[in-house]
Amino acid sequence: MLLENKVVIVTGAASPRGIGKATARALAAQGARLVILDLREEDAKQAAADLGEGHLGLACNVTDKAACVAAAKATLDRYGRIDGLVNNAGITQPVRTLDISGENFDAIVDVNLRGTLYMSQAVLPVMKEQKGGSIVCMSSVSAQRGGGIFGGPHYSAAKAGVLGLARAMAREFGPDRIRVNSITPGLIQTDITGDKLTAEMRVDILKGIPLGRLGDAADVANACLFLVSDLSTYLTGITLDVNGGMLIH
Repeated sequence: MLLENKVVIVTGAASPRGIGKATARALAAQGARLVILDLREEDAKQAAADLGEGHLGLACNVTDKAACVAAAKATLDRYGRIDGLVNNAGITQPVRTLDISGENFDAIVDVNLRGTLYMSQAVLPVMKEQKGGSIVCMSSVSAQRGGGIFGGPHYSAAKAGVLGLARAMAREFGPDRIRVNSITPGLIQTDITGDKLTAEMRVDILKGIPLGRLGDAADVANACLFLVSDLSTYLTGITLDVNGGMLIH
């Protein structure tokens, strides 16, 4: 078991076909105790129950710093430690540059970037005291290639911000043996993309993916498992591409 007796928080992990829930499932299979965070308490609790006994589901809006601190405290109260955090919560909008409103921009940046900061701030003091921990930040291939399939430029900007934030935290907290890494998924088949991908779009997209298929949530989940576990103890500040070769650089 790669994560026996480890406690890991995953944000935005209640969606049935989402990356967060797939990640929670992969980590639980390797012995971790999972804390599932999502906007609705009932959804988070159900997702935790789906993993089996011994896991915790909590309501948490990651754009609210107090809610993030409360979730970290509840985790400590239940398990006494926090070994890992997967900053998975995110939203997207298919809006073009000239159509992005202030409200659009704030919504995207708040969840994707501010939420990553707030949740990291909530667990870092605990990890510092423990002298160890692993934080995984979910970015996107759109941050690297200048735009995605479904996300607008403000989404690309927020996800690029996640990369910069993660690298800065990796540098700052490395002496405390806290590792901070990022994952940049390509086009992953989830609830977010499911009804937006037409057959024609699928054919065109596959032409640009050397491995010849779209990604599954489990592909990203396995990358998260690698970065949370001790298999990656000498990796920090890295960006791990999970895109089937859509972007090779």
